[in-house]
Amino acid sequence: MFKHLLVPTDGSPASEAAARSAVAFARDAGARITVLTVKPFFHPFTLRPEELEDTRGDSWNVDLHARKYLEVVEGVARAAGVPCDTAVETSDRPWEVIAGTATSRGCDLIAMASHGRTGVASLFLGSQTQRVLAHSPVPVLVFRP
Repeated sequence: MFKHLLVPTDGSPASEAAARSAVAFARDAGARITVLTVKPFFHPFTLRPEELEDTRGDSWNVDLHARKYLEVVEGVARAAGVPCDTAVETSDRPWEVIAGTATSRGCDLIAMASHGRTGVASLFLGSQTQRVLAHSPVPVLVFRP
């Protein structure tokens, strides 16, 4: 039924566990996956302009972490024999990129984690998963921690 899964990851333990489950699901379905990570725009903040020079390496660190998140899932997919593509996008609204990537890449299922935040934490941190569920053009499979 499903032939191409989009698997967003943010490198968190919940996200890695969901990605492992998504790879197993894809293997059993004979599907392929695209692993996506969405890195934030780099917004330096300082009250002293001379400090901006010190933040130059921070943007590079964001790129390095994004690549590491993808490599973890790529390794799991390779071990399971599941065809895997990767994508890194930049946005401060990951849910929009996730839903848009599902459409642009022809995915027929998004498989992602829910971090299970409740109460005040969910109010302040928001839920990318909840937003994807509300706006996704394709079905969403949510893995809970």
